[in-house]
Amino acid sequence: MSDFWIYFNHGLKHILSFSAYDHVLFLLALVASYEFKDWKRLLILVTTFTLGHTLALFLSVFNIITVKSEWVAFLIPITILIVAVYNIVAAGKSFKKNTITFIALVTAFFGIIHGLGFSSYFNTFVSGKPSDKLAPLLEFALGIEAAQIIVIILALLLAYVVQTLLKFSKRDWILIVSAFILGVVVPMIVHNKILSN
Repeated sequence: MSDFWIYFNHGLKHILSFSAYDHVLFLLALVASYEFKDWKRLLILVTTFTLGHTLALFLSVFNIITVKSEWVAFLIPITILIVAVYNIVAAGKSFKKNTITFIALVTAFFGIIHGLGFSSYFNTFVSGKPSDKLAPLLEFALGIEAAQIIVIILALLLAYVVQTLLKFSKRDWILIVSAFILGVVVPMIVHNKILSN
């Protein structure tokens, strides 16, 4: 297998694994209020995450920035919480459709935080000097982008089935998904080391 496929596959597995449930939760929160016809907005949001994640890894590879793991573990569920709460507040309201700026900023921040959290692992499985890590970094980013698109398509399919076959309203779907996500991330936040110190 070529180096491209090795790092691309690492990017896929970074998202498509049980240990990446936080990322999947974020994507579910992100997608909850969208439909297939909104694919361009979703692609922009997913790419925003990938750019933030890649930027954070790049800064880490060149030892420009590092963040303590406790803060990463705290900020990841906070960003998921923000999107879920935003969905609940905006459910059924028209302003949600007019702009993606707020969600794009949260998505970029989530990407940066997630990338900083992953940076030490990335630096261990990609050896060499920083300039040797640029091509693997881009190949890894492509794998992340592909994996996110897969998750988003599956989430959109699930939303379509629930809303069409089970006759849930879009608003109810948004509220159910967002409430579920809150039920998962609030304990993550409450039991985080940052709050327990």
